[in-house]
Amino acid sequence: MTETVSADRLAHPFDRAIALHLMEDGVFAGRTSDDYWNFTGPFGGVTAATLLQSVMTHPRRAGTPVAITVNFCAPVARGDFRIGVREVRSNRSTQHWSMELSQSDTGIAATATAAFAQRRETWSHLATRMPQVPAPETLAPLPLQGMMAWLQRYEFRFANGHPHRLSATPSAEPGSAFSQVWVNDKPGRPLDFLSLMALCDTSFGRIFLVRGTMLPIGTVSMTTYFHVGADDLAANGDAPLLAVADAKIFNTGYSDQVVDLWARDGRLLATSHQIVYFRA
Repeated sequence: MTETVSADRLAHPFDRAIALHLMEDGVFAGRTSDDYWNFTGPFGGVTAATLLQSVMTHPRRAGTPVAITVNFCAPVARGDFRIGVREVRSNRSTQHWSMELSQSDTGIAATATAAFAQRRETWSHLATRMPQVPAPETLAPLPLQGMMAWLQRYEFRFANGHPHRLSATPSAEPGSAFSQVWVNDKPGRPLDFLSLMALCDTSFGRIFLVRGTMLPIGTVSMTTYFHVGADDLAANGDAPLLAVADAKIFNTGYSDQVVDLWARDGRLLATSHQIVYFRA
């Protein structure tokens, strides 16, 4: 079982950002990290990873995550927060959890539910295949100097859907919402469920590509499915993952966003689905 580790013992900025300590049964305390700051609060991926961390470090946790849904109710303010964790039900092979992240001045900022399971060796079949794209070392990293803090914590190498055409005004015609990009933690960090959770939220808002400009957006809800076990993630080390992202609809102020995350050896590690608010 994962131990609770204090932030001052952790070397990587991601581990410091998601560090929690147990206050009482089912209540963990944490603090936001400026290293992962976005426009008005922490990067959503690190908030989701922190909620997942609260179950990963819970003394009654059994198995590994297979699914998590995070609802972003309000921006998380800079400073301290608490996460209340409740074991909803445990069966022979699955375990279900509920989490709430709250702050003393602003109340509940995020809620989540998660399903954990004891994975077993069985028949398997991958019905899709990893796209063929140039190797990451052949692609130049996206320059991100002067951008939001959280972007400095990742390296992006675009194979398709490069955001180079973003301008101050929207494009006359909608562009493609599709992108393929190699992404990894910066500095490098061995992959686990927590960093994979955050990486699922690193794909830029699809409306940026479609409209060709930066617009106000915010994830309302994100559901992520994990398709492999801990050993498969450990085998990846700190190698980059291929994030394939797309969207199907932009309507009445909301859009969908779908992301597949592939290991370089062709294993599908996770799929993630979002509903995103936009103002345009």
